[in-house]
Amino acid sequence: MLGRTDSRLRLVALLGVFAVIAAILGVRLAYWQLGQGPELRRIADSQLPQDSTGDEVRRGDITDRNGDILATTAYRDQLVAYPDLMGSDAERSTVANGLATILGMNSVQETALRSQFGSDDIEGSVPKYVVVSKQITEAQSDQVRSGLADDQLVALGLEPHPVRVYPTAGGFPLTTLASQLLGFVTQDGQGRYGVEQASNSVLAGAGSSTADATGNAPLPQTGGNVQLTIDSSLQLRLETELTAAYIADQAPRVSGLVMDPNTGAILAWGSVPGYDENDYGDVAQDDPALFSDPIASQVYEPGSVMKMFTSAAALENGVVTLTTPIQDQKELSFGNSIVQNFDKKSMGILPFEDVIANSRNVATAKVAAMLGKTTDDSSTVLYDMWQRLGIGEKTGVEIGNESAGLVTDPSVTPWQPIDLANHAFGQGVAVTPLQLVRAFAAMANGGDLVQPHIYADDDSVASATVHQVISSDLSDTLRQLMIHVVDAGPNYAEETKIPGYVVGGKTGTAQIWDAQTNAWLPDTYNHTFVGFVGNPMPEAIILVRIHDTIPRVPVRWGMTLEMTSNELWRRVALAAIQSLDLPPLPGYDGAQVTDPDSAPIPAPDPSTPAEQPVDSPPPQNTGSHPAGVATAAR
Repeated sequence: MLGRTDSRLRLVALLGVFAVIAAILGVRLAYWQLGQGPELRRIADSQLPQDSTGDEVRRGDITDRNGDILATTAYRDQLVAYPDLMGSDAERSTVANGLATILGMNSVQETALRSQFGSDDIEGSVPKYVVVSKQITEAQSDQVRSGLADDQLVALGLEPHPVRVYPTAGGFPLTTLASQLLGFVTQDGQGRYGVEQASNSVLAGAGSSTADATGNAPLPQTGGNVQLTIDSSLQLRLETELTAAYIADQAPRVSGLVMDPNTGAILAWGSVPGYDENDYGDVAQDDPALFSDPIASQVYEPGSVMKMFTSAAALENGVVTLTTPIQDQKELSFGNSIVQNFDKKSMGILPFEDVIANSRNVATAKVAAMLGKTTDDSSTVLYDMWQRLGIGEKTGVEIGNESAGLVTDPSVTPWQPIDLANHAFGQGVAVTPLQLVRAFAAMANGGDLVQPHIYADDDSVASATVHQVISSDLSDTLRQLMIHVVDAGPNYAEETKIPGYVVGGKTGTAQIWDAQTNAWLPDTYNHTFVGFVGNPMPEAIILVRIHDTIPRVPVRWGMTLEMTSNELWRRVALAAIQSLDLPPLPGYDGAQVTDPDSAPIPAPDPSTPAEQPVDSPPPQNTGSHPAGVATAAR
């Protein structure tokens, strides 16, 4: 028979084992709860889904005609903090001090950050989550990671977000390329100004996605790409040359535009000073006027470039031919108002082509009066030519905020004789540079009014909208007149002609009316040159404008600019020749092909220093501005 066994010793031993195990588990639990709790909470918080709608969509790229990147999307970190996971006020102060050093904060900013982190002394003031900076640089991200790795920093997170990047420097110091044409993107993902705004729906894409801060989820949806017609190398050269004139002439702004006269494709479009799109926030605070684009959205009185419109109307209606003699005079009187030539002199009898080449205001006004039997008839004829060439209407370029200009319809508000005279040489009418380029293209390309466009995808659409507005014969005559202007105008040939290439165009030097003072700005003018370069037919229409500038260089007949609009135009034309790879015409001496079988003339070197420019003398005004008062422009 088996006897009973006493189990007291066994129970004591078993209880001892359980006690040891419980002690071990208790120590381990305390380790996870107290020692590793903050880190575990940070990891858990970081893995919570974060909505990535809108600004989390990877925005599409903007490229030039050759596929070079003008705007793209990169990822930058948002720096966040978990103040309640920092052990004490002392630790929060240490972290704030370290971040202030990394981020380059001043004392005020560091104090504000400490306040955001809260304090144990105030119940409930220590937040769980603080956005320290929405965007930090890659170098700053590396410093934060290093600080976390060596425990100098704690309870911080780096959350990657897509940001807009403009990688190419512009031709003006501290700017990005084509800034006013491209625009920028705000932190909420909205395009502002230029292409970024006009194509926001395409570039931004649609829909939403989720992504965690560790980057394990798929990237958000990508927006569509946009390809422009501009050439980035020509754009940079344009901005560089505009900058040279800006500095030489001490101008507040200089603008330029290059367009294909046969297709309307914009090859370069710029104004200086521009801005750095990557730092648009600072620009918004310091000088938001830099965001505005004078090419399509601002109007001005262009002066004597408008004499080509008067020429077109007069030649088309048989009022004159290029060789018709016109009597120039010192001045024309309209009541109390007087129209004068820039030199206040008469050149006597001139063939009409020399009236335009020498930019005679009085003779041009007389030709405008010959367009009809009455002032009303003449006004109607000139206005009709303006309309057909696109003056007074938007061109339809894809950029928003385009201006239609400021043009008075004589059928609504009849022009007085002084109005007709003023309009004949480009005063009392306000246009955009884009309108002028489009009109000059039609005068030079055979008579077709093209559709200016900046998107490569619109090439076929633009071609379908081309329509003839003047005859090819008239266009041939106007083109020859523009060539004659360059050949025969005062000092124009040495400033403007390019050996081996056909060059034609027209200058405009116009006074500026100040509506606030109801008077002309003293000695201040807009200087414009619009023209074409080709071999032999026009391959590029180019406009340059030197804004609101005071001539400071003395010459025998007055004052001129250090760099004239002619010389600036020539520099841009040389860049266009190089960019378009235009070969020179064999034997072309600037007037005709003298020896077609001779060896080609070498293309001029765009880096060759320019000759000392000489500009047309500024206009002289003898009245005030509104209708019924005369002005003079060169």
